[in-house]
Amino acid sequence: MICPFCNANDDKVIDSRPTEGGAVIRRRRVCQKCDRRFSTYERVEQASRLMVVKKDGARVPFSTENIVRGVSNACGKRPIPEDIKRQLAEQVEEELHAEFEREVPSDTIGERVMAKLRHVDKIAYIRFATEHLQLSTLEEIQRELDDLSARPSEGPGQKSLFTRPEA
Repeated sequence: MICPFCNANDDKVIDSRPTEGGAVIRRRRVCQKCDRRFSTYERVEQASRLMVVKKDGARVPFSTENIVRGVSNACGKRPIPEDIKRQLAEQVEEELHAEFEREVPSDTIGERVMAKLRHVDKIAYIRFATEHLQLSTLEEIQRELDDLSARPSEGPGQKSLFTRPEA
């Protein structure tokens, strides 16, 4: 690893641990030349590449960035940190890789994202649900809002990714 401070290619790993989800490994390093410390993050590469089966039957490679983009669009200007959006996408990716071997329907991905967005921000959830469920009338959106209000936002074993600081 090249030191970001002195560009030397001589470092030593002093600590290594997986992040919360386990898909990324954080390594703490020390440069042997300038003696400064820095962290690197390694992403575990999946051996099998998931393919997404679209509604029209087309198959495209799975991309976490597509989930992040969809979540970011749904969040718009809501006060949701970028790391929460990324964490949500990575959790969905981990679940999909654990459950599906080769192909995953795009509807399944959308359902997983909706379920997680629901615990992050209700407005972002409705925005995403409107697009994913193709809600086109006020009545359909109202039904989804009523359903959202009727169901508790956090069930047993579920925790929110994002809690907004109290004002």
